Amino acid sequence: MEIIRLSGYLADEKLSIAQKYLAPQAKEAAGLEGSSVVLSDEAVDALVRNYCRESGVRNLKKHIEKIYRKAALKVVESGVAVDAPQPVDAKSDAAPEATADTKTEEKADSVPAPTTIADVLEQPGEKTPKVADKKEKAPAALPQRMIIPESYSLEITTDTLKEYVGPPVFESDRMYDNTPPGVVMGLAWTSLGGSALYIESVVEATISSDSSDVSGDSGQHGRLHTTGQLGDVMKESSVLAYTYVRSLMNRQYPENKFFSKNIIHLHVPEGATPKDGPSAGVTMTTALLSLALNKPIHPDVAMTGELTLTGRVLKIGGLKEKTIAARRSGVKRILFPKANTADWEELPANVKEGLEGCPIEWYGQIPPLVGLAEPSK
Repeated sequence: MEIIRLSGYLADEKLSIAQKYLAPQAKEAAGLEGSSVVLSDEAVDALVRNYCRESGVRNLKKHIEKIYRKAALKVVESGVAVDAPQPVDAKSDAAPEATADTKTEEKADSVPAPTTIADVLEQPGEKTPKVADKKEKAPAALPQRMIIPESYSLEITTDTLKEYVGPPVFESDRMYDNTPPGVVMGLAWTSLGGSALYIESVVEATISSDSSDVSGDSGQHGRLHTTGQLGDVMKESSVLAYTYVRSLMNRQYPENKFFSKNIIHLHVPEGATPKDGPSAGVTMTTALLSLALNKPIHPDVAMTGELTLTGRVLKIGGLKEKTIAARRSGVKRILFPKANTADWEELPANVKEGLEGCPIEWYGQIPPLVGLAEPSK
């Protein structure tokens, strides 16, 4: 069976849907139609970013309905609203007194004309059982509308949003304002769309020349271990990144014995969340290279891409969602595989606004773009 992945709505698209459909419907259902109770565009944008990151708008609709219901409660509690008059039924309004002749005519008119064979064959005086007419379905009750004075206004803004829907479900994707050496922002695809995925690396211990503990996952001296509930693919990516960056350091800085003398701990934050996929290869490599050179990378750079053992950067999926996550995190430059150039060019202009896209074919192109100033391959 083939699995077809469909991308969700963009934040701008969700905002437009909320403005044109969700908010007016919720406002009418709460009995606030025509009133000065307003949900600001900034508040809707905050809902999308901090509460409703799902690909669809069902959860966004629930939150907007909840906001207007609570707003209606506030209006009622303030005592400024009164019930609108109910429309008068025309049938009950015109009920002239019927005379005896009129009643007789109505009774005669109430006898149905024969329309079937059974009606024609029915003898006078005989009672043929009739099938009961189906009860007409009662029309749905309209929401009780309130009359609110024009002088009363209520605006739900980002500052008051918490009073209606509680604290934010999602905090900012940016964990570091300025990343220290060994920390790099990657990009990941999740069920909620794209998100920032930081890779952290630190020196756990330094191995002395006479140390007997020289066993490790990679090389005769020094070693790497990982945490963060990584899947098998990401574990292999970390081993590959460690091997590649050791090879790179041996070629570019043969006098630098950083990886031979240190035990490195690489971690992917939010350990309670399982993570897997091949697109973190270049991010892991850059984190290790930054740690070895003791240089931080530019704080407004994010990257994604699968790395081979020879340093080639392979194509990844979910570039659209990852680009949205990068823009949401305040990134100015995004590095992605050159094989995804067509995907980048197909992205809407509003998604790429303020972003510099850098297609990468070989890993040697990355260090100069992130501030590590390493020469190209």
